[in-house]
Amino acid sequence: MPPRLAPNPVPKIGASDFLRDLDLTNEELVYLLELADDVKQFPREYERALAGKSVALLFEKPSLRTRLTFELAAKQLGGDSVFTEGPIGGREPLKDVARNVDRWVSSIVARVFSQDTAEELARWSSVPVINALSDLYHPCQALADVQTIRERFGAREKVKLAFIGDGNNVAHSLMITAVRLGMDFALGCPQGFLPNPEIVAQTEGLAAVSGAALQITHQPAEALAGAHAVYTDVWTSMGQEREAARRKRAFQPFQVNDTLFALARPDAIFMHCLPARRGEEVTDPVMESERSAVFDQAENRLHAQKALLLMMLA
Repeated sequence: MPPRLAPNPVPKIGASDFLRDLDLTNEELVYLLELADDVKQFPREYERALAGKSVALLFEKPSLRTRLTFELAAKQLGGDSVFTEGPIGGREPLKDVARNVDRWVSSIVARVFSQDTAEELARWSSVPVINALSDLYHPCQALADVQTIRERFGAREKVKLAFIGDGNNVAHSLMITAVRLGMDFALGCPQGFLPNPEIVAQTEGLAAVSGAALQITHQPAEALAGAHAVYTDVWTSMGQEREAARRKRAFQPFQVNDTLFALARPDAIFMHCLPARRGEEVTDPVMESERSAVFDQAENRLHAQKALLLMMLA
């Protein structure tokens, strides 16, 4: 067993905000994951780490996991949190919202429709802003996901992560984070639902450095070959409801059912950021199988976000 991390002092993240996955250096990413494991195993040693600190959760989208895990993370570290839901900058300019809230709290956690909103908050806020989901990235989810994969397969084993479905914000953050850690990443998506080309180009550069393989294909079987982890997400995200019928037709062949799941390794785990639409992107038997890690991922949101808050605020 590797030596324990010292609970204090926790090194600060170099970036002032966490708006996208690459706001963490490679070294900070690895340390954060090790710290998340330590916090998970020894929670009492961090109970007062954020005493006197508070976090504001500004959410434009409904949430279960993100809201509760950030609220609990702050409280279990000895701090506090406040929550508001609705458009950010609807009643008054966004820059005024930022410069009010930053007078009251130690950090802002924003769950927004547009990445521009998170970046504008950070521009005007004097306290760190954390992206809890935007249209381009879901970096906190990716931290919990790779923590879960490392728990199952070890930090040093060569692992392949296959994402089956839309080239969306979750896929963006996963591909960036996975290849930086040396994991191979494959995306199987329908025609017309490719990931952002700039993020793909960025990830290709990261993969060239780490030695990871990056594959994007329209054939799910190709993506699943040799996969240790099979990941999917809803076909229609919040804000895309008008596209639901078209998306359902396009994604039907990409449903993770027993037949598709069997194309991965026999010891592969199933992953989903939740909430899941059972019977659409994944079947109930796969969700409920012994190889499903979805609730481990959900638990690890708490621990990964504790580690993130510690590195930003302690």
